[in-house]
Amino acid sequence: MIKEFLKSFFLILSAEMGDKTQVLAMAFATQFTVKEVLIGVFLGCLLNHGIAITLGTYLSSVVPLDIVQIVAGFTFIFFGLLSLKYEENDDIEENNTRKYGPVMTVAMAFFIGELGDKTQLTAITLSVDAVFPIFILMGTVLGMVVTSGIGIFIGSRIGNMIPEVGIKILSSVIFLTFGLFKLYYTLPQKYLTPVNIFIFLVIIGAVVFILLMKMFKEHKQGKITAYEEAALTLYEYYHHIRNSIEDICLGEKTCGKCSSEKCIIGYTKKILDESLSKENKDLKTKNMDFYNSLKKEFDKDKVINSLSMIIAFLNKNLIEKERLEVVNQVRNKLEMILFDKELEFKNKKDYYKTIKNIDKRISKKIINEVRKL
Repeated sequence: MIKEFLKSFFLILSAEMGDKTQVLAMAFATQFTVKEVLIGVFLGCLLNHGIAITLGTYLSSVVPLDIVQIVAGFTFIFFGLLSLKYEENDDIEENNTRKYGPVMTVAMAFFIGELGDKTQLTAITLSVDAVFPIFILMGTVLGMVVTSGIGIFIGSRIGNMIPEVGIKILSSVIFLTFGLFKLYYTLPQKYLTPVNIFIFLVIIGAVVFILLMKMFKEHKQGKITAYEEAALTLYEYYHHIRNSIEDICLGEKTCGKCSSEKCIIGYTKKILDESLSKENKDLKTKNMDFYNSLKKEFDKDKVINSLSMIIAFLNKNLIEKERLEVVNQVRNKLEMILFDKELEFKNKKDYYKTIKNIDKRISKKIINEVRKL
């Protein structure tokens, strides 16, 4: 049973790395919290793969097992070749289904999106000879959730620098290996002659070579796939905060010589830069005096815009634990400019209540800005 679970988990993981599952997950992660997205993925795929595995189990009882195994072998080889297809961005349609709530919106999108997809067909193929179909279901669903989580995490860290070509090649190798071994052990011996094996491998090799050349050519031309664009969007979303902070800076023409981290905005830029460049310097704020820089005439609307981005960002839960402290430090510095004190953020509702009690005009602007993001 553990073998079936692991086999189904890793096959789905390799099938969906760089595929539309991750594109959808990354797209939804810019609208909903990571938790809501992953719960939605789990529910949608549970229903989708549940139907597939039920169908696969039924097929194994009415169709001779040898035939099913041979079909499964060819199916895996087909998926291996399909993995090498360089898919351009087709502008994935965003369904306006927010009225159903974040979790149900994501669940419905994944259920419909996976109908007839290679993951559903893989689930059917795996279940035809399964001793414990429930473990196949557990493996495929967990594979989808993990793949989605990896897409969101990596997309927020390195954007379109993700080595999609390498991922596709690895996925292809895994499927082709499974398919070839399955055919070798299930095809009648009369077909497994050296000549037949040689011809078959030459054909597969030729197709792989053509697909690889096409993929490398399109990659070299700089074509952006749907996966790369979704990752880039999430990456830009993460780095947009840094650019908004830069926009608040008054510059040396206004301030004279830059006081760097002694200035509240200069300090904020510094900790963001060190966080985004993955440096692990321990920046302390307890003994830092920003009194003089707080007297500067910062553009309050720009500060409100930056703070609103951070509130939306925190609410969507897109921040890794190691960066959460840095983002909250940035938030606190912006609050000092607007409210003359640092505030606590537990959730959006309580935060709104707190800022309304301090300044209704500014709080109204922040709430409106967050709604737009």
